[in-house]
Amino acid sequence: MQVEKMADISNSIRKAKKASIELAALDTVTKDNALKAMAKALDARRSEILEANRKDVDAAEKDLKSGEMTKALFDRLKVTDDKISGMITGIEDVVRLKDPVGETISTLELDDDLTLYQIRCPIGVLGIIFESRPDVVPQIMSLCLKSGNAVAFKGGREASASNKALFDILQEAAASAGVPKDAFCIMEGREDVGVILGMDEYIDLLIPRGSNSFVKYIQDNTRIPVLGHAAGICHVYVDSKADLKKALNVALDSKIQYPAVCNAVETLLVNSKIAKDFLPKMMDAFEKNSVEVRADDASYKIIGGNVKKASEADWDEEYNDLIISIKTVDSVDEAIDFINEHGSGHTDAIISEDKEAIAKFVSMVDSAGVFINASTRFADGFRYGKGAEVGISTNKIHARGPVGMEGLMIYKYILVGDGHEVRTYAGKNAKKFTHKNLDKQFRV
Repeated sequence: MQVEKMADISNSIRKAKKASIELAALDTVTKDNALKAMAKALDARRSEILEANRKDVDAAEKDLKSGEMTKALFDRLKVTDDKISGMITGIEDVVRLKDPVGETISTLELDDDLTLYQIRCPIGVLGIIFESRPDVVPQIMSLCLKSGNAVAFKGGREASASNKALFDILQEAAASAGVPKDAFCIMEGREDVGVILGMDEYIDLLIPRGSNSFVKYIQDNTRIPVLGHAAGICHVYVDSKADLKKALNVALDSKIQYPAVCNAVETLLVNSKIAKDFLPKMMDAFEKNSVEVRADDASYKIIGGNVKKASEADWDEEYNDLIISIKTVDSVDEAIDFINEHGSGHTDAIISEDKEAIAKFVSMVDSAGVFINASTRFADGFRYGKGAEVGISTNKIHARGPVGMEGLMIYKYILVGDGHEVRTYAGKNAKKFTHKNLDKQFRV
């Protein structure tokens, strides 16, 4: 039975690979009509989605009480009417995005009537492995459809009913508008992950979304390229020349607006010159919002009270909860060094009115997102105008930060000649290439 199931999974992914070629060739009108059908289907079948989610949440409450599930995962699991509206808005935003498939990136004349085009094209088949968040399904399916990529989904067992309900609704709606049904498939068993990780011949890119240990496991157990981040350890640095009211609001929003996600701040760095004035006010705001504070020795001397002392492990911890560590530093240079040592390369912010300090922070902090006087919570594909995101990458190749459609694209070279032969450009009397950049779009 196990062998048969593995064969079924493999067959589904092989079909997705084949369907990805057809999907890549779909015209923009067909894809946009499919996206509109998907949005309408979600709106029309809200009760079905909410009912499926209730089953998952009821089961998850037992795991939460027993300690088998974290509060962060539990919060991500819940689907509300507002969240469904958000899913619909996300799909509608993707409709408005420009179709990237076939876009001419560059055009180079090699010689008369010999022109080289660099053209944007889909990656192919993506494997999306994620924990807990059902809203991943519409986010990624919409972006992949518009960008011409096929998808194999594998969600966690804790969200199985929600994921399946959303997947079935969206797949059916897309197929009704002319999208190949086999381009999207979903895996439901825990053992399916192992099958997916071994299908490097058919899956072109893996995007894991979940806990640090989960993403690390994926990265360590496959030959397929992996796009993602293993941790979201974000910092806010309050400089000696910060507007303290601004700093208070930004730091608070970065922590409490949604603490269970990867772009929430985990460590607050405060310049020693303003620490005595700023930290008591910050502490008061954290206490009012039930944020647990863990402070280094210098910060502890200022705020004391019920504050816990931070350990070395706290500087490398992604809490995903109403917990924050605080450290006092003597300069922007010390803050930069600390962030580059303990950060995850996700998103880090400086609060300052000093242009010199800001310039140094921006140029030297090695992260996908470096913010100035703004909450780390802005690190999001939707907020970046990408419609949605397939995930956030801390990689330094291909795509970085919130990954929208541009991160799902690669390119191919198309050379258009008129009987040209390489021998003309080789040997003693070789003809020279012109290598002239042209402002010209590729057209068949």
